[in-house]
Amino acid sequence: MRLLQRLLGRNDRGAAPLLYQAVVAEGRRPHWYQAGEVPDTIDGRFDMIAAVLAMVLLRLEAEPEGAAPNAALAECFIHDMDGQLREIGIGDIVVGKHIGRMMGMLGGRLGAYRSGLAAGSLGDALVRNVYRGHAPALDALAHVEAGLLTLRDRLAAAPLASIVAGELPA
Repeated sequence: MRLLQRLLGRNDRGAAPLLYQAVVAEGRRPHWYQAGEVPDTIDGRFDMIAAVLAMVLLRLEAEPEGAAPNAALAECFIHDMDGQLREIGIGDIVVGKHIGRMMGMLGGRLGAYRSGLAAGSLGDALVRNVYRGHAPALDALAHVEAGLLTLRDRLAAAPLASIVAGELPA
């Protein structure tokens, strides 16, 4: 079966698709867009999902056993973004360029959130990456920052095995 999957270009991502679905569900929760004033647009949803995904990827990279699940989760992101781009009408010829840009954006966000967490505040990174340079009301920014920090803390307290199994801690 693995040989057939390899020949067909399919990777066995284990439970990563389940974890990715949980990331997307978290990133689409209405409170981010209502209380957090994240724009409820294609870009805003991408930005919020990328912020949640970044918290999960940062947790996975914290342990050596998280490297393979981290890569599998990134593959799920790429697969989803490819499908989303095609669904909105982006043609085959330029999908790869868009995916490359999106991966670069995710990488930039990982760096920005990693730095923000180390400095004790995600505020600047959120304004730049979720609000695309247009600062929202202070309470909205505080809501998103608190939500992501709570997620980060829940992820840190959760066993890696449960996260890898596709469960975001509640």
